Amino acid sequence: MSATPGSLGPLQDAVEQQLERLTREHWAERLWGRDGTLWTAEAEAAKAIAYWTGWLDVPQLMLQRGEEFAVARREISSRIDHVVLCGMGGSSLCPDVLRNTFGKQEGSPELIVLDSTHPSTIASVEARITPGKTLFLVASKSGGTTETLSHYRYFHEQLRKAGLEHPGRAFIAITDEGSGLQKLAAEQDFGQVFLNPPDIGGRYSALSYFGMVPGALMGLDPAGLLRSAVAMSVGCREADAGGNPGLALGAVLGVAATAGRDKCTIVCSPRVATLGIWLEQLLAESTGKHGKGIVPVPGEPVGDPSVYGSDRFFVYVRSAGADPGQDVAMRALRDAGQPVYNIEVDGPQDLGAEFMRWEVATAVAGAILGINPFDQPNVQESKDNTRAVLNNFSETGDFGVELSRDPQADVALLFAQLGVGDYFAVLAYTDPTPDVADALDRLRVAVRDRFHVATTVGYGPRYLHSTGQLHKGGPNTGVYLILSDELGDDTPIPGEAHGFKTLIKAQWMGDLKSLRDHGRRVAQVPLGEDRLRSIALLLALVEATPAPA
Repeated sequence: MSATPGSLGPLQDAVEQQLERLTREHWAERLWGRDGTLWTAEAEAAKAIAYWTGWLDVPQLMLQRGEEFAVARREISSRIDHVVLCGMGGSSLCPDVLRNTFGKQEGSPELIVLDSTHPSTIASVEARITPGKTLFLVASKSGGTTETLSHYRYFHEQLRKAGLEHPGRAFIAITDEGSGLQKLAAEQDFGQVFLNPPDIGGRYSALSYFGMVPGALMGLDPAGLLRSAVAMSVGCREADAGGNPGLALGAVLGVAATAGRDKCTIVCSPRVATLGIWLEQLLAESTGKHGKGIVPVPGEPVGDPSVYGSDRFFVYVRSAGADPGQDVAMRALRDAGQPVYNIEVDGPQDLGAEFMRWEVATAVAGAILGINPFDQPNVQESKDNTRAVLNNFSETGDFGVELSRDPQADVALLFAQLGVGDYFAVLAYTDPTPDVADALDRLRVAVRDRFHVATTVGYGPRYLHSTGQLHKGGPNTGVYLILSDELGDDTPIPGEAHGFKTLIKAQWMGDLKSLRDHGRRVAQVPLGEDRLRSIALLLALVEATPAPA
């Protein structure tokens, strides 16, 4: 595996100066020495920040736990058809990357990642599995994640109705010691509990139990991923920042953002295509605060150089068996003067190394930007707003959030407001079926090509645990379109007065309120029953809106 700077164009001189500074100021030594003054000069704050660097050593720790993974895999391989992971954000994104990258392993259960509260999504998962032949992973660092606990309650009740004598034993918990989930697991006689090191934040937990247990249960040997991560961590100790893959990437990310190229567009070869969904949370939640931030742009098809502005910076993660067309497109961007940073990976096992590289790079970029990359000050407010909306609905029968009477006019205004340096974010509270995903991709490309802005697509409520922090705490350059449908029944959540249909409606309304409270440009459009037709109408509206001069 190797990393080359590619062609950094207008960033080259500033990056070289930054690398000289990182070397001169001993950043590698200070990072691995847990020196919190990299991020703040205030002594107590530095000590608090330094606590959250447990991810630096976790690959070695997990390698020592190899027998745990082997035992768990052997115990379930012959009796389980599916493993359903119930988790959000840092608890689900790495497993989803592993599932998409490696696929179903012969002789092992299929991994299903459930990180949605949409009733249709839950129904589709339920239709695929068989009680008694399914294991559920309930993953939550805090142990109190609303979506995850709702999933647990629902499926525990379904197993009980199916006649399982001890339904709790079909569940495995991954959490921190002392959490409510650990207590629940003891009360309900869970089959197993994995207690993660507490000094690792959720988005830095890919190489911990949160990523490695699901990987092991789907039939992977975590040792391969972990060994590649250890090899990367050795490289990331190099004192010379230019030869240190984590510091080098971090320097480029930080310099690009401070130079106004804060739209980090991530292009991945097909074999590692979904790495971008994990990087999205890592970058957005770590850097998007106090009016600053790197805006990750994964999954956007590469376009003609003419559709990109001067706010872009590209990272090309290229693996063996790369797409020749992608190579040509990236070469065209370099030739047009866009800064492109190249990362070469040998194959899927290199994902472990990339998790480590990007965690180091993100921590370094945070220090360059002058922010704490380990907190998330704005994440809680959407959760609080969701709870307030639910309480209002319970008491009055009304959600208490004012909605537009003319969504089409709102969207037309939204498109008209798109300007230089903005990004357009589709926030879709719908079941992410392939046809819907294709339609939203067409919509984002049309917006990019017409208005020359970066575009992202996130599905609610999962994006609340990924890019939600950036949307509220980052620079006010986002233009947000919330799309919602009301398909499916209000599937009951045991122990709650509301069901999943009510919960997901409260979640998008709560986030709509949060975005409005922060003065963000936002519109909400109901998709209705014919979601594809509604998205096609939005696409027509894009094409009818005059392009900026």
